Amino acid sequence: MIQTKAMILREVLHAHIPTLTSESTVRDAVDKMDVYQFPALVVVDIDLKPIAVLTEGDLSREVARRDNFVSMASEPAYVYATKDPTTADVNQEISDALHRMLSSGLTILPVTDEGVLAGVVLRVDLMQALMMDAAAGA
Repeated sequence: MIQTKAMILREVLHAHIPTLTSESTVRDAVDKMDVYQFPALVVVDIDLKPIAVLTEGDLSREVARRDNFVSMASEPAYVYATKDPTTADVNQEISDALHRMLSSGLTILPVTDEGVLAGVVLRVDLMQALMMDAAAGA
């Protein structure tokens, strides 16, 4: 029986993604989410290391609390983001990353290469990759 090598995150990540900085506004975040059709963005520092993740859910919760989205437009998006996000290395197996995401309730996982943001994966990306890998091995 031939043993196949497990797929790793480097093979399935979205490498060309929009990011935010700690100075980016809520308007910047919403514009990028809309243009790139991405439900979440990674906030990076000057060295491109992930420092936070901002999701549509984060913004929606604040809108519900305030009942006024427009007033948030010029505020820093970082304020509403989850700080010190869970990340995964580019060489992590996709099945391990999916398990980690499911057990933590994460919808997006920043992927790093030596601490620097290499891209992101969504849960659906990992599910799709696992199904394709299983079909190829069948």
